[in-house]
Amino acid sequence: MKKMLVVYYSWSNGNTKRIAEQLAAATNADIARIDTAQPYSGSHEEIVEQGQREVEAGFMPQIKPLSVSIADYDVIAIGTPTWWYTMAPAVLTFLHQQDFTGKTVIPFMTNGGWPGHVIKDMEAECKGAKFAHEMKIQFDSTGGDRLETPERVITKWVADVKKDLN
Repeated sequence: MKKMLVVYYSWSNGNTKRIAEQLAAATNADIARIDTAQPYSGSHEEIVEQGQREVEAGFMPQIKPLSVSIADYDVIAIGTPTWWYTMAPAVLTFLHQQDFTGKTVIPFMTNGGWPGHVIKDMEAECKGAKFAHEMKIQFDSTGGDRLETPERVITKWVADVKKDLN
C-alpha cells in the first residue's frame, strides 16, 4: 500500500481544512498544515487586499517547517483555497521548497465560485510529479461553508483516491 500525506493551507480553518481532514481520515493518511511564519492579521477585507497584492507580485511568504518530510511519502495530496484565481501564496512557497520527483500529487482546491487556474498552476510548480484525482470543490460564494459541489461527488473522489492507494 502506498503511503499518503495530505498537506493543506487554510487561512480561516474553514473549508479547505475540512476537506483535507475528510480525505486524510478516509484514506488513513498523515496530515500536515501549512502555516505562514507571520500570521495574516487585520480585517477580512484587509487580508483579502493583502492576498491580492501578494498573488499579483508572485510573493512567497515564509512558512513554518512541516513536522513531516514529503520524501517519506509516495502520494501527496495538496489542498489550497483559491486566492485571486490561483493557489494561496503559502502553498506556492511550500511547492517551491519540495522535490516532487517520482511522487504522485493529488491537487485539490476550494473556491467560492471562481476556480480560476489553481490546479494548472499547482501542476506547473510540482516538477517531476505525476498527477491524479485533481479536484475542484465549490462552496457558497458568500463565504459560508455550504457546499455547492454535491457531497456525493466529494465522497466518490475520496473513494477513488483510497482505491488507488492499494
